[in-house]
Amino acid sequence: MWREEINDEQWIRLEPLLPPLIGLGRPYLAHRPVISGIIWVLRTGAPWRDVPDRFGQWTTIASRFRRWTAKGIWQAIWTELQRQADQGGQLDWSMHFVDGTIVRAHQCAAGARGGQHDEALGRSRGGFGTKIHLRAEGQGKPMAFVLSGGERHEAKFLAPLLETGAVVRAGRGRPRLRPDRLVGDRGYSYPTIRKYLHRLGIRVTIPRRRNQGPDLCFDAAVYKERNRIERLVGRLKHFRRIATRYDKRAVSYQAWLIVAAILLWL
Repeated sequence: MWREEINDEQWIRLEPLLPPLIGLGRPYLAHRPVISGIIWVLRTGAPWRDVPDRFGQWTTIASRFRRWTAKGIWQAIWTELQRQADQGGQLDWSMHFVDGTIVRAHQCAAGARGGQHDEALGRSRGGFGTKIHLRAEGQGKPMAFVLSGGERHEAKFLAPLLETGAVVRAGRGRPRLRPDRLVGDRGYSYPTIRKYLHRLGIRVTIPRRRNQGPDLCFDAAVYKERNRIERLVGRLKHFRRIATRYDKRAVSYQAWLIVAAILLWL
């Protein structure tokens, strides 16, 4: 077993969620070596042409990654893993964490038709890059991602972040979207955000800035738990295809984030 490959325990959980191999016309290469090749690219950041021969032809691996991205299969797998965790009581809705992090974009990420704005690229103090806005559940596992240009502020994307990643709860009516409490840093400390969260019935643990006066209801003990999303950012950036953006299209880069999230949920 090579280090980059998915292990047996993970494969047992993942295999039932994959599309069937039958009924696809010409001979179809088994899923496991192809997914192992995709994970190898995710971890190393290497170009598709450098995929080792033990995983099969690089064209097959690259084309399946792109087809599954276009069909929403990666997102469906991630959603199903979240649903299974929620059904087993392993998804913590008591508090969720939000944060944003900037990744540098490689020069080959530029040049897509439509311009930088449509592909979540922009220039900030850190240079040319993309900002990942993410939400994590109470145990620090990823729940949702939203991409923007590197210069955009986190507060602008809190609403779409909370409205992304619904979990269908078996036998419990409508899908659940919102946690009981939201924890974020001072970048989210705006009166409009606090009113928005209170309107949704979500308790707020966000420290106020110095010019906003004291917050007598602020829970410092709960706020210390925010390190879980910071550790999640570190785990995501261990994947080199995420730590540096090489993809011209935002949909491809987000697919890499989803594949990484799937691995963290397995």
